[in-house]
Amino acid sequence: MKIDLHCHSYYSRDGISSPKKLIKTALKKGLDGIALTDHDTTKGWPAAIKAAKKLGAVLILGEEIKTKQGDILGIFLRKEINGKGKDAGLVIAEIKKQQGIVVIPHPFHFHEKFRDDLEKYVDLIDGIEVFNARLPFKSADEKALKFARKYNLAITAGSDAHCYKAIGYAYTEAKAKNLEEFKKAILKKKTKTEGKKAPLFYLIFPLLAKLGLIGRPPKIV
Repeated sequence: MKIDLHCHSYYSRDGISSPKKLIKTALKKGLDGIALTDHDTTKGWPAAIKAAKKLGAVLILGEEIKTKQGDILGIFLRKEINGKGKDAGLVIAEIKKQQGIVVIPHPFHFHEKFRDDLEKYVDLIDGIEVFNARLPFKSADEKALKFARKYNLAITAGSDAHCYKAIGYAYTEAKAKNLEEFKKAILKKKTKTEGKKAPLFYLIFPLLAKLGLIGRPPKIV
């Protein structure tokens, strides 16, 4: 099973594509589905669930949650988590309470890195995003992979797409027939990561979306 574990729709403040378009593109690129991980919101979940069911796609419900120390990916969630102004440890505890999986995305990528000593969290988190297709620096990905191996953490990859064309440039693969098996594969550290860097011009889309120059329907606030 191949799943892009880091995707943003126009329900994120800097995304420009619908959940349906993201899922449809993932399937066209040979993936089984995506994890919808919008920034600090789960408002896209209903549309994503409807689209995944219609298209026969795999869907993981998630969220990219901003904390005092940096972003945290919560996947296999049941409800929204508000991380505003909270310490990472509290958000991690909330994810675990929902039987979710905790992944630190782009932990060493320049201005989007995790802004604390990550070694303090190795007993609390499940995995590390060791390949992010949107951010251009391979050295940061390599550092993430070394960290994951050193502390025996699960490895994941995702496109970090903010528009549908960027979907699938990176993904996480595991031997699994269903989502429950995929989740177990992550927890048992039996995943593989695949991908390549997305074209650099995709970096501009989140900024343009934030400025309101492209993409977001008026009803999405």
